[in-house]
Amino acid sequence: MPIIQSNYNPPYFFKQGHISTLYSGIVRKVQGVNQKRERITLKDGDFMDLDWSFSKEKTDKLIIILHGLEGNAQRHYTLGVAKLFNANATDAVCVNFRGCSGEENKTFRSYHSGVSEDLEAVIDYIVANKAYNTIYLNGFSLGGNVILKYLGERNTLPKAIKAAVAVSVPVWLKGAMVELHTFKNSIYTNKFKKDLIEKLKRKKQFYPSKILDSDIKRIKDLKTFDDIYTSKAHGFTDAYDYYEKCSSLQFLSNISIPTLIINALNDSFLSPECFPVKEAKENPNLYLEMPKYGGHVGFYDKGNTYYNEQRTLEFINKQILNV
Repeated sequence: MPIIQSNYNPPYFFKQGHISTLYSGIVRKVQGVNQKRERITLKDGDFMDLDWSFSKEKTDKLIIILHGLEGNAQRHYTLGVAKLFNANATDAVCVNFRGCSGEENKTFRSYHSGVSEDLEAVIDYIVANKAYNTIYLNGFSLGGNVILKYLGERNTLPKAIKAAVAVSVPVWLKGAMVELHTFKNSIYTNKFKKDLIEKLKRKKQFYPSKILDSDIKRIKDLKTFDDIYTSKAHGFTDAYDYYEKCSSLQFLSNISIPTLIINALNDSFLSPECFPVKEAKENPNLYLEMPKYGGHVGFYDKGNTYYNEQRTLEFINKQILNV
């Protein structure tokens, strides 16, 4: 599809990419979303926790929301979407990836940028056990890459899945990794590294033979974390093998339902390859919007309803009306 011309124009203060990113991740608060947790068991005996919130109206519509790296279902960017859709006759389920719901998961493996099999397990569970005829997908950063990969690597999808929106997505993981390790992003990479190492230390208590103290000491950045843990725990040769096989860019041409990618041009996490203009122009189901502003998941807007949230609702409503 033709590239969508964005009209997003935030107040001057939020035109600064790092300010919008940090404000949205640290300062923003979304209140009034009442979540009910449900735990599902996966085929390998592990579990994932799903946090549900519901429309006041009876509905057969659901939006499935995926968080980003080291996020969870209570991140305010996920709650913002849930709140808006609940107010528009749609139930919402915010998915916690393995090990992200406040309790250690049961297996050595956890989650990563390409864990589409876990999204498939969630969707299959919902289709089999819940009465939703219309399902939408919405993912942020890592979660957005998981959704795009899920949609593009399969020739058939459940009929209930009607549309998807992915926000601030590193569709080319190697390029995003290089960008994250530049000086401008050091505040983010240091935080991610610290959180991931702390989580790895907790996992070491359960798997002392698989995680050595010497390995943890070798982790200097996110790439070495992926070499030492992510790749080995999930069946990849090394970090680069993981990045190559899990980048959603290679799957975009096969997406068969209306899908919108919203990537801000001033998102410091994204490399040039993360703006898939060619793929969007060649696939009638793939829409690409590249706002000038927004940083990384930082699309501030008035009334505490963010631009990406309103655009997600508008895009989905338009697709349903055109069916």
